[in-house]
Amino acid sequence: MSMPSHRHETRGLWLGLLGVTIFAMTLPMTRLAVGPEADPQLPPAFVTAGRAALAGLLSLVWLRLTRAPRPTPRQVPAIAVCALGTVVGFPLFLALALRRVDASHAAVITGVLPLFTAAVAALHFRQRPSLGFWVCAAIGCALVLAFAAIRGHGALSVADGLLLVALTCTAIGYVAGAELSVQMKAEQTICWVLACSLPLTLPAMLLAWPGQPVRAASWLGFGYVTLFSMWLGFFAWYRGLALGGAVRVSQVQLVQPFLSLLFAVPVLGERLDAVTVLFALAVIGVVFVGRSMPAHAPARAARSEPLSVRPVAEENP
Repeated sequence: MSMPSHRHETRGLWLGLLGVTIFAMTLPMTRLAVGPEADPQLPPAFVTAGRAALAGLLSLVWLRLTRAPRPTPRQVPAIAVCALGTVVGFPLFLALALRRVDASHAAVITGVLPLFTAAVAALHFRQRPSLGFWVCAAIGCALVLAFAAIRGHGALSVADGLLLVALTCTAIGYVAGAELSVQMKAEQTICWVLACSLPLTLPAMLLAWPGQPVRAASWLGFGYVTLFSMWLGFFAWYRGLALGGAVRVSQVQLVQPFLSLLFAVPVLGERLDAVTVLFALAVIGVVFVGRSMPAHAPARAARSEPLSVRPVAEENP
């Protein structure tokens, strides 16, 4: 079967990096929105439901203006899986964790996301990444875990467990979204996922509406995770997955925790030290080596090819 061309792969990697940069602000902005346990601001349930509901309303407007076709019955299961992973699971468990730990700690734990996503993608799409590819992925994840051990003194907390559950949810959601994004335009993927989630997210937002005064900075953080993390970031991310392949483009996520650390400095006033910079440079180097390693798909009849691994045509930007 045909795999993504070099041009598609390069575009996919750049779009994936744009999406990852947008998503990297999610941790400090979510922490800003919910606040620490000692000074709670917006409830985690409200942040989870509210960001999805408001982004869903924006999606309805966009879908109507662009006259996007409705999803087919065959696409409904993938939409449901994507919604459960990226609209409900990841934001909820992330917000709960960020009540207990700062954004820098959470950023370190999210470094294992590429391994989660690549493993789920390889199993679902029946791709066979080369040994070199997996070695690079393993080295990158080992670097991230070593960094976590240095910063966390080797101890795992309840927040770490919540973060790992969040990563599992988002890896599954990402792969389901990648499958959808080659059957419809990438921006339609996230819009339909959010729009179809409105019967759940809109009532939940109203029920969880905060009853106490909230700082303006926390509303600003909520606005960012609504407009960028929950909506616009996925335009770039799913398009990148579709063009470059989910297994390979997912490796760009290795730089996300370190971008989150960098953003946490001006947003939250957290400290950035030399160890963080050294680990960031090492992980970025592994990412660029890993992108040169081949990833193969099993030979199958053309009519039985899964749509999720076909390259996207140029005329479908």
